[in-house]
Amino acid sequence: MYRLVASPETGVLAARARALAVLRIRSTARAVALLPAAVAVVLFAGRATGRLGAGWDLAGWIAGGAAVVSLLLAALVTVVVARARPALSPSVPISEKSAPDLYRLVRDLAERLDVPAPSAIALTPDCDSWLEDRTHRAHGPPRGLRRADGAGRRAPEAPVLVIGSPFLWWMRVAELRALLAPVVAGTGPSAHPDIAAARRFIRGLDAAVAVAARTGGRLHGLPLRFVGRVARLLLRAGREHATIMERAVAAAASERAQNVDYGLRIVAQEQVGLAYAGWDRLLTRVALPAWRMGRWPSRLDAGVVSALTELSRRDRLADGFASRLGERPACDLLEEPGAIDRAASLLAARLFHGGPAEPGPDWSPVCWQQYPEEVVDRKWRLEAARLHRVLDNLPATALAAPPPEAPDPAAAPLSYAHTPAHAPAGHRPAAPGTDGGPAVSPPDGGPPPADRVAAAPAPGPTLARVIDRLAHDERAGDLVAARLGAEVEREEREEAARQAARGSREQDAAIGVAWGDGLAEGGLPLFPLQPPRTGRELLADHVTAMVCCAAVDTAGATPGLDWLDGPALLVDGARRADLGRPVLSLVDDGDDGPLRGWLTTVGVRPEKPVRLV
Repeated sequence: MYRLVASPETGVLAARARALAVLRIRSTARAVALLPAAVAVVLFAGRATGRLGAGWDLAGWIAGGAAVVSLLLAALVTVVVARARPALSPSVPISEKSAPDLYRLVRDLAERLDVPAPSAIALTPDCDSWLEDRTHRAHGPPRGLRRADGAGRRAPEAPVLVIGSPFLWWMRVAELRALLAPVVAGTGPSAHPDIAAARRFIRGLDAAVAVAARTGGRLHGLPLRFVGRVARLLLRAGREHATIMERAVAAAASERAQNVDYGLRIVAQEQVGLAYAGWDRLLTRVALPAWRMGRWPSRLDAGVVSALTELSRRDRLADGFASRLGERPACDLLEEPGAIDRAASLLAARLFHGGPAEPGPDWSPVCWQQYPEEVVDRKWRLEAARLHRVLDNLPATALAAPPPEAPDPAAAPLSYAHTPAHAPAGHRPAAPGTDGGPAVSPPDGGPPPADRVAAAPAPGPTLARVIDRLAHDERAGDLVAARLGAEVEREEREEAARQAARGSREQDAAIGVAWGDGLAEGGLPLFPLQPPRTGRELLADHVTAMVCCAAVDTAGATPGLDWLDGPALLVDGARRADLGRPVLSLVDDGDDGPLRGWLTTVGVRPEKPVRLV
């Protein structure tokens, strides 16, 4: 299709031809619905004029009944398609008062391209930009049909320009203008009445399918299921024509924008790839840990600049991109970039994690200066507490020690509960009785009875306890990993249930629930960032958190933030990125030598208790 478009006008003609094909499908559906009524009118007219004999009375009444049913079903489909509102992309609306320079840039660009200017501008927390028609309304004809064209028909209102918010903070003004040129050029084909009508028809069918799926299980679900089937049938019939129409529109827009900042468009496309990489790392490594704790970074877009600058410093392929930062950033086109960044950051948390729509006691913002202390440190201590909670709840068989050695008669009379778990059974002193009576010595060659273990107090939250359990009992590692996975899964199910209940309340509070609220939010999050982690990955994360807590409490280390990797441990002001391999040696192989060597180098005292949340 792109090779067939030699000029913008050719592309518009190709798109119009496909739009007319879509509209013919609509006309055919109407004709099929009216066919029984037409047959009934012919039969009754023939009987009334005497051209048909009395034998045609039964056929006339049958045709009349079929016509009534057909018209009722057609009216039902028409009403649902007209009332259902198509899903809109969740975005942050930008008024002209809050961004006059940005509106001026877009209007100047539309004037250079000789196309209508977009009717409004909105931001989306994603690395993409597009045009979105928002003229479809729940009642009556589309509100956007305002201006008349040369033939006296109503011309549709221009669509809304949706811009990826990371672009405004990372790209320079000239780069943003070059990037938006082919997008804004798409308003030209969108203004064509036939293309606009075809798009409205397709969007209405899609919305009707969504309404049928949403209310199909209710009392009035049977008629809506019928509407859904009809809408799907029409969508399948027009799918190929609609796809080719959109390709032709995109090709025509791209061709029209060829002569506008062509050189800068190449640079801008390079920045798109870089922005996507930095945005993805920022969301998955930095924002996600905060979201899981009920905190949402309030300046995500500003963090993109720091993340991409750090990426430019590390990656030789991105070398030199940070030198552009001396030019005027596109966010200067906004009157209050901080407020808009906050709104976009909250929307990102909703889309990618499923957080509430408004801040609250359990959903509060956090600035970048507070992130290490309020997110990183708290995350480590929560995970360390979960790890110790799992260790405390392990069954007695998981705490079995290695084969015993000969008993040491000179062993110190320490409490059994505070003896290291890896000590041989013959070295363990007697455990005190639960009733305060004389101590009961565990039998040689095995742990004490399970009831005695359950009654004894657990050792303090020390790193040494974790290392000893994982290094000297190969079964404990698998069991701890499985229980951590179950614990995290349970917490995630509870959070998902809370989100579902909150989303149901918000939807039920909206007007016209059955017809949709216009937002593409059938279930949140819409775009989950990470797949579920395995038990071994969770165990490694929790052991790392325990090591970091011990380093902070006993070696003077501090929590920090790495813009590309998220939570970081700072020792003497420098990030220690060499902790992963020693932890994996302990978790995967039960080898505690590398980790103990690392602890000695940093000065961590694993036998000292750590502070948990």
